[in-house]
Amino acid sequence: MSSELRLAALLCSRVCHDLISPVSALNNGIEVLADDDDDEMREHALTLISMSGKQASAKLQFARLAYGASTTSGDSLDFGEVRQVIDTLFEGGKVKVHWNVQTHTVGRSFVKILANLVLIAADCIPRGGSLTVHITDQDGRQTLKISSEGDRAKLNEDVGRALKDELEGEELNPRSIQPFLTGLLAREEGLRIEDRCEENAVTFLVNAD
Repeated sequence: MSSELRLAALLCSRVCHDLISPVSALNNGIEVLADDDDDEMREHALTLISMSGKQASAKLQFARLAYGASTTSGDSLDFGEVRQVIDTLFEGGKVKVHWNVQTHTVGRSFVKILANLVLIAADCIPRGGSLTVHITDQDGRQTLKISSEGDRAKLNEDVGRALKDELEGEELNPRSIQPFLTGLLAREEGLRIEDRCEENAVTFLVNAD
């Protein structure tokens, strides 16, 4: 399999992995509605369907933002729309996202780097915590800093290596393909991603290479 086909296959696996849980829960709720006449169980099933539907929708919108090709014109996006997609993804979860942003629009390529790096930063705090996004805009040049803080915050070694393009092709898997893509997107834009790991905190910096 060529490297391009392998990249596409691994990204598809990643998206399917992210969606399988809410879609399965949605299906389970529908089955309960069809087979159970107990009012309490049906109410529980409706709650499950509503929550799972929202989760699946949030993950699909995020996947389109992080991985998808643009279907609209223009090189920039309204930052409010980008923020809404990311906030919806983390709504009700263990990770709270905070924003410190000095711009109203962001380039499409920059958005992909931002979205993917937010996901990586959140994975660094599996026990939950806070994630702060800083974006500055100086003379049209945007820089990005994402800080994740939480109990036992840690950057997985393979994730860090994937960001820096230090993994061999056969080492890539559905877990590491997303950080690999993030690093690839940054390098395509002439940007460098640095990571700093401290006690209970991991920070990512994106600057011009």
